[in-house]
Amino acid sequence: MSKTLKFMALVVLFGVLICIRMYEEVLFYDPYLSFFQNDYLYIDNPRRAVFKLTLFTTIRYVLNSSVSLAILYVVFRDYSIVKFSFVIFTAAFLVLISIYLYFVINPRKEDYYLFFNVRRFLIQPIILLLLLPAFYYHRIKS
Repeated sequence: MSKTLKFMALVVLFGVLICIRMYEEVLFYDPYLSFFQNDYLYIDNPRRAVFKLTLFTTIRYVLNSSVSLAILYVVFRDYSIVKFSFVIFTAAFLVLISIYLYFVINPRKEDYYLFFNVRRFLIQPIILLLLLPAFYYHRIKS
């Protein structure tokens, strides 16, 4: 893959991640978007449909993870990195969605900050931001 094609592919893939973020209110059901934008420590937990919220959070995680895996492949051109990253994304999802569901079903004001951060890992490609430099450092050291 030429450097120009690789650069264009990365621009498109990062553009997809940006579009997912820009159009999150249109694409996904998430009453917590406006909840956490306000002073959430002083307002009540929003009404929510737990199944629908979990479904849309899962869809968003899968979309972000798929694009993240594509980015990792374009950058490193190594299927073993993609396979390992897939395992990381899957394990992270299982752990995070369990914690997320606990907070959705049992909302307590003292847990809002922790809930906010768990939710952030599910709806934003933060794991990609951790994996890219880790694999880059590993490649340099090898």
